[in-house]
Amino acid sequence: MLDDLKGKVALVTGAGKRSGIGYALARKLASLGTHVIVADLGDLPQGGAEVAPGKREEMESIAQELEKGFGIQARAVSVDVTSQAAIAEMVKAIQGSFEAVDILCNNAGASFGVPNTVVTYDEAAWMKTIEVNLHGVFRVSRAVLPLMMGRPGSIINTASRAGKVPPIFNGAYAVAKAGVIMLTKVMAKELAGAGIRVNAICPGQIQTDLEKWRFELEARFFGSTAEEREQEMCKTIPLGRIGSTEEVANLAAFLASEASSYMTGQAINVTGGQLMEL
Repeated sequence: MLDDLKGKVALVTGAGKRSGIGYALARKLASLGTHVIVADLGDLPQGGAEVAPGKREEMESIAQELEKGFGIQARAVSVDVTSQAAIAEMVKAIQGSFEAVDILCNNAGASFGVPNTVVTYDEAAWMKTIEVNLHGVFRVSRAVLPLMMGRPGSIINTASRAGKVPPIFNGAYAVAKAGVIMLTKVMAKELAGAGIRVNAICPGQIQTDLEKWRFELEARFFGSTAEEREQEMCKTIPLGRIGSTEEVANLAAFLASEASSYMTGQAINVTGGQLMEL
């Protein structure tokens, strides 16, 4: 199953940290024989994020690990998804190694200025959150699509449960992810004729640095521990646990493959039952 992914080329943004969803996506695709471009901020400046992005040294290490472990080609490419110039440089770097891209995973994301309500949110932090999480998907997709045309392809956007169910004190992130869901649908309609499918994944609580940061933040607010906050969260999840990045990656691999050939424009929940409606 998913044998059709062997020999294809995937670009995964936000893949430069082993603790993140992006790394799990890259590793899963590589394990299926897909050549992988590991993209993250690297050493490019972008201060203020609540969780640090992937650094160049770790990106290079990940690329080497995937090449040696799975016998595929892997490249590390730095990119700031808020910068058209940086994205153009990334595309040039990709073209230096690969003729085309078959799979695009728009996974780069960050949160700035939280916790805050809409009334108290710093405007610059709000705009930066939208720039990374929503406009970054638009910019990268627009720049990479010329490398995908002329063959069947798959774009997988990392949205969030927060794009469907509003959290408190993190409004910019929720609004951005809701926008990613609609952008996914727009792109799916526009690109269907070109044979490119576009779907979104909406993770709930997943074991990442961002989730760890959230529990630590809540612990300070409620005067408890991060472990206690995680236990409380698990009570709201029918499966009773936090999900793994590998479980998200399994869905991404399915969406990248022809096994999902009749699916496009979907925003699929990976929440352990915490969110059951579309």
